[in-house]
Amino acid sequence: MYTAPSSPHDSTTAIPPLLERRRFATQAELQAVVWWQLLEPAHRLRVAQDMMVGQVLAGELVCRTGRAPTFWFGLLEGLLKMSNDGSQGQTITFSGLVPGGWFGEGTLLKREPYRYNVQALRNSVVAVLPIDTFHWLLDHSIAFNRYIMNQLNERLGQFIAAREVERLDSPNVRVARSLAALFNPILFPVGGDKMLRITQQELAYLVGLSRQRVNEALRVLSLHGAIRVGYGGLLVSDLELLRRGTFETA
Repeated sequence: MYTAPSSPHDSTTAIPPLLERRRFATQAELQAVVWWQLLEPAHRLRVAQDMMVGQVLAGELVCRTGRAPTFWFGLLEGLLKMSNDGSQGQTITFSGLVPGGWFGEGTLLKREPYRYNVQALRNSVVAVLPIDTFHWLLDHSIAFNRYIMNQLNERLGQFIAAREVERLDSPNVRVARSLAALFNPILFPVGGDKMLRITQQELAYLVGLSRQRVNEALRVLSLHGAIRVGYGGLLVSDLELLRRGTFETA
């Protein structure tokens, strides 16, 4: 399995606040954003002037429950977890977030406080677009509106599926469906790459199972030919099998 890089700081190092670590997005970073490619030149210029990028350290919160929305977020590198604390103090994980994904559009549309936390599971690079620019694009770009509509529709389907997975008794299927969700081509447009750089512990955080149980589930999925576990992470051999398969202990 992939070994996540350790944080480059220790507990005695003073780390500037996240907002103070931002910089403007480079041209290469802009071009890697799928929806930016859909915009007209004038709209691209506005985004290029306003989009910022910053490094989020492992364990840091990108956004926090109860805070007013100020940005639309996109993950360029790393791994994030969207979750909330249940009424009995138990953490509920809604989704993992991998590079290529943008999130928080529903909160920005309603201009309501965040109802979830988004935390970095490893050092990550996050892009932010100010809420005013987000709404300006909605007012001026038909292509951007269509992109957001597709995002919301796909997100609804993702959360319905996640609710179904929570009720499953099979940890193997829970791990399989959670992995498949990270390869959603609309929410995480990463092309045809089926390699996921993730540790067993990170996957355990996303699925809500112990590391040992995740390890056993990965062994079962591998025996069924759905994945291959290697030093670089997980290689998905059969994505459709992950999405619909029933995996018995092997």
